[in-house]
Amino acid sequence: MTVLPVFLESVKCGFPSPADGHQEDLDLDDYLIRNPNATFFLRASGDSMVGAGIYDGDLLVVDRAERVVPGRIVIARIYDEFTCKRVVRHDNNWWLKAENANYKPFPMPEDSEIFGVVTRNIHNLMD
Repeated sequence: MTVLPVFLESVKCGFPSPADGHQEDLDLDDYLIRNPNATFFLRASGDSMVGAGIYDGDLLVVDRAERVVPGRIVIARIYDEFTCKRVVRHDNNWWLKAENANYKPFPMPEDSEIFGVVTRNIHNLMD
């Protein structure tokens, strides 16, 4: 368990304002993980999800216990490989949709499965 301080004020991303310095403790495990026994991490690879703010090398928090509903970003296993896409319903079937106009949506093959729902994306701003 990692517990770090978090300031109670939100930070403005526009004109700066002085911070009061009020803080509390934030348990990163509680913040990032809802179902510890069903959660794992994966590194994103490629550019198919850049429109959703997921970039090559990002760390994805994936929860296998989360309910799969249209519009969620999921990890799917297709032909023994994993892919990260948004799941949508089309013509009563599940489709996987990239968040990059260079990639076309496609129906999930019959032998594929949704492995988990991406609940968080950790993006490194230093690279």
